[in-house]
Amino acid sequence: MSINEAVEHDARSSAATQYDLVLRGERILTTAGISAREIGVRDGKIVAIEPLGNNLQGERVIDVGADEVLLPGLVDTHVHVNEPGRTEWEGFESATKAAAAGGVTTIIDMPLNTIPPTVDLEALEIKKAAAKPKAYVNIGFWGGAIPGNKGNLRELHDAGVFGFKCFLLHSGVDEFPALTVDEMEEDMEVLKSFDSLMIVHAEDSSAIDHAPAAEGDQYERFLKSRPRGAENVAIAQVIERARWTGVRAHVLHLSSSDALAMIKTAKSDGVKITVETCPHYLTLLAEEIPNGATAYKCCPPIREASNRELLWKGLEEGIIDCIVSDHSPSTIDLKDVENGDFGVAWGGVASLQLGLPLIWTEAQKRGIALEQVVQWMAVKPAELAGLKNKGSIALGNDADFALFAPEDAFVVDVKKLHHKNPISPYHGKTLAGVVRRSIVAGNDVDFQTPTGKLIRRGEA
Repeated sequence: MSINEAVEHDARSSAATQYDLVLRGERILTTAGISAREIGVRDGKIVAIEPLGNNLQGERVIDVGADEVLLPGLVDTHVHVNEPGRTEWEGFESATKAAAAGGVTTIIDMPLNTIPPTVDLEALEIKKAAAKPKAYVNIGFWGGAIPGNKGNLRELHDAGVFGFKCFLLHSGVDEFPALTVDEMEEDMEVLKSFDSLMIVHAEDSSAIDHAPAAEGDQYERFLKSRPRGAENVAIAQVIERARWTGVRAHVLHLSSSDALAMIKTAKSDGVKITVETCPHYLTLLAEEIPNGATAYKCCPPIREASNRELLWKGLEEGIIDCIVSDHSPSTIDLKDVENGDFGVAWGGVASLQLGLPLIWTEAQKRGIALEQVVQWMAVKPAELAGLKNKGSIALGNDADFALFAPEDAFVVDVKKLHHKNPISPYHGKTLAGVVRRSIVAGNDVDFQTPTGKLIRRGEA
């Protein structure tokens, strides 16, 4: 080999081991746990994971601070972005900025509260057009199952939606009507034929119709208007119809701990059922909600301390699979802050930016490790949606990361959140853990240039 050939060979070898981005630090959370590692990224993918000290070379190098942990970007499968149609409530720009600020690098948007709702192919295309130029993180979409759109389910599935949401009671918006239990079963049969997923807002309308009215500023009265029994009856129906049809089914925003026993039994019986809960059910207490404080209103409601502890136990026992936000914002006017009437106020908590520190704050009190929190907030939501290349730091996965300082703390100031409307039940609370940077496909989220992409079911 001539001298010139040798130089050329060395140059090629050097180029071959050059990465677009290298991240290195003492605390990197991979599928093997937290350890000292170097991560090499090329073309938006993780292509090298090596021991710290191997000195991987990159065009850009990020040294993870001694007080930071590099986490996989979180996956939030329950987000109401509300665009198009109700952009005064929220929108793709504000929602995805909030997600990035909270270490969430992938969201899946719910089919309702937008106009039109995502119940046919045309509506999906309208939503994608609205989202594409404003995506600071990755965005996927759920389809909707409503009366009369059974013929649209397969084409939405083929267009890449991650599954289909239905309600078993009034959804809160007239353009997204509820299914009866029998209609849900019929749609489950259709979804089973192409192995899709039915995700269900499980509260029984008859039980709520027979409960006390919610009007007034007394939280206790509102709580009685959405009894645990309404959840329990509906979840039992979801379980049985999933058992009969063999469909994959998912219970959204579990609030009633009473349902844990039947869910556990169903799972042991082989029913294809998964369950999520949300930060507000795991951190807030009915006993501490002031009268008139409609920022706390959500459906199903925040329940008592004893219920909260049983939800945590359900998570630790694997009965509840994951934690996602159910980010459901509205305007301040719709929260009826001036009158504090729980019967009138919109039901929804905006917490997309705060989920990780909220859960980490409570997890520490219970001796739960950060690795487990990430299982619930990244790994399991990614599995739910079939996102095989997200939710963990592993070779071949997408280079989506969050730099998290678990020993740091901050006080929530609603005016500093990216959510469009500055209202939150967490305002003024001190939380543990600060997200210092989010990275999507190897690029820093700079809150100036959107670099997220639209994703679809089954995408490599």
